[in-house]
This record gives sequence, C-alpha cells and structure tokens, in this order.
Amino acid sequence: MRKLWLIFAQTATVGLALLFVLSTLKPHWLQSLDHSNPVRGNGNFASTAAAPLVARTAAEPASGVGRAGYSQAAKRAAPAVVSITASKPPSRSNDANDPWLRFHFGQRPPNAAARPQTGLGSGVIVSADGYLLTNNHVVEGASDIEVSLSDGRQARATLVGTDPESDIALLKITLDKLPVIRLGNAEDLLVGDVVLAIGNPFNVGQTVTSGIVSALGRNQLGINTFENFIQTDAAINPGNSGGALVDAEGSLVGINTAIFSRSGGSLGIGFAIPISTARQVMDALLSDGQVKRGWIGVQTRELTPEFAQAFKVPISAGVLISGVLANAPAANAGLKPGDVLTKVGTQAVQSPAQLLAAVSALKPLTITTVSVQRGAQQLEFALTVAQRPKPQAE
Repeated sequence: MRKLWLIFAQTATVGLALLFVLSTLKPHWLQSLDHSNPVRGNGNFASTAAAPLVARTAAEPASGVGRAGYSQAAKRAAPAVVSITASKPPSRSNDANDPWLRFHFGQRPPNAAARPQTGLGSGVIVSADGYLLTNNHVVEGASDIEVSLSDGRQARATLVGTDPESDIALLKITLDKLPVIRLGNAEDLLVGDVVLAIGNPFNVGQTVTSGIVSALGRNQLGINTFENFIQTDAAINPGNSGGALVDAEGSLVGINTAIFSRSGGSLGIGFAIPISTARQVMDALLSDGQVKRGWIGVQTRELTPEFAQAFKVPISAGVLISGVLANAPAANAGLKPGDVLTKVGTQAVQSPAQLLAAVSALKPLTITTVSVQRGAQQLEFALTVAQRPKPQAE
C-alpha cells in the first residue's frame, strides 16, 4: 500500500510540473484544448490578437456623442478659414541713386534686382459668391493676393475695398462649392464665454486655439481709429490676423486683428473686431465702394474736474471741445472751444470715443442737433453732417 502511494505521489508531482512548464512556455497549447470557456469564447478577450483591435475601435466614437471639447465647432468653421499671401512691390528709396549712401550704408544700386515683400495672414469666407473678410493691414499695398483653402485649392483674390480706420478689407475669389462660415452675433457674447481662434500663425498651417472672452468693448488702445474690440486669451500670433474668432457653436463672432506682445508671440491678450462692425463695413464696401461716415470737425478731450472748473461748467458728464476746424459743420453751426458736448441727437455722450461713434454713425448731408453746455448755459445747435475725410497715408 505504501509503495502504491509513493508511485501516485511521484506521478502527480511529475504531472503538475509538466503542467507548470506548459502553462509558462506554451500557454496557447492549453487554450487550444478548451473551447468551452464562456469568458474566452464570448468575452472581451477572445484572443490576444483581437484585443488591440477591440481597444482601438472602442476609442473612436462613431458619432462624437460624449466627446468632450469643441471639435464640432472647429469642424464647422475651419473649412471657411483661409491662408492669405500678399505680395508687395519692393520699396524704392529716392536715395538709391546716391553713390555715397550706397558705399557707406550698403544700399543696393538702382538697377539691382529687388525682391518683392511678402506678407502672410488669414481670412474668412463669408459668402458663397466668394467674398472674404480679412484685415486691411494684411493686404495693404499688395499687388498680388493669393488665397489658399484648407482643402488644398488656391485662387488669386481681387481686392473689393478696404477701410483702414476699422482695419477691415473685403476680397473676392472665384471658385466653386466654397465653404461658408455661419455669422454669429457678437452682441450676445459675455465675458467668460468660450471662443476659438482659427488661422495660420507663423505659416505653420491652419491652427485652432481656444480661450475665453476676457473683456468686451475695448477701446482707446491706439490700434485703429474705431475700436470696439473683443479681448480674448485664445492664442493669437502673427499670421492669425484676419482669421476667425468663433463661438462654441462654430459661428463667426469676430475677425482677429491684433495682440499685445513684448516678444512677438502670444501673451494671452488678443483682440478681435466684432462681426457686427465687420459686416457693416462689408455692406458699405459692396454698395458704395467705401465706408461713408459722419463728421462735424471738432477736436475733443475728456471732461475732467479740473477742466470743468476752468471752463465754469456745472456738469461732470460730457465731452470737452478743445478745438473747432474752420469751415467744418461744427464751426458753421456756432460751436466754440470750451463748449461741453453732451448729446448728439437724442444720444448722450460722455467720452470722446462715444462722440466719435455717435457722429460716425450719422449719414453725411443729414441734419442733426447737438446739445452743449457753455458755461452756465444749455444750448442746442442744428448742423449739417459732412462726410468724414479719408485718413492720410503715413
């Protein structure tokens, strides 16, 4: 009996050792022997070869349901955002013919081949007819404008018109089946709303960055004559100018135009022109070929307590008239330096920026009334609005 027990123990030991070796070195031999295991046959781990395929498929939702982020907004807007290459003729200095200057300062001789200047920017297709919005400074002085779409197509653009005072330019291209961005409403934006900036920064290719609306109605920055910027911390860099600022639905709410930067790169302070302003400029350029704004011919300053005391006016809200241009509508109506302008029509004005916006919104050759405080007197003048002169090129 004892002998049989020893034989059984040795046989069991050898069998267990063999099973251990097979499970370690050839586990698939054992798996091929058992086809009845419900976990292996019907579960998620049917085979080692299929596991990566199952995991890879699970990581790609079929419909985007449950996907976090703003991929749908970018998908809607990005096809309508283009890259713009503007070529300008080489600058020629009047001093190029001076041999002394060429010798001492290395200036090129007048017959030397000069390379054209090339600028890069972005634009947004806003019409199926091929109209594009961009910044004036992107295409200013350009002799040739090339537009590249995200689908690889290219076209030469025609300059329809520009408005340097708002930094808006309107271009047109001729291509079929153009993607068109949906126009949003910048007036509905609130500080903290999510926005995406889409453009071609540094010519690396179309890029989407995200951020929030940091502030609204930014002005007196010295960037444009007419300023009502949307401020955002979405990364905007050189090359983004003229590109799209879109909301979380992918609708266009602004045209990216400028950044505050000490290094040339994004520091989280970017500015966009509201789409309402850009659309007004576009409509004016399409109908009249230019933007016609009202003008009354006054120079203004903020009304400070010191100025109010010096001119003996009993009010603290209004715009101080520091100068009146000769033969301008204000001068013809009787306004004088030292008057404090309080209303244009029925609209109250409390800052030079508000006065500029109110007057510019008036149609030239129309008659309006302005209310002023002259010392202790409240006066009202009727004047005929003139057309704002074009800014002189620097």
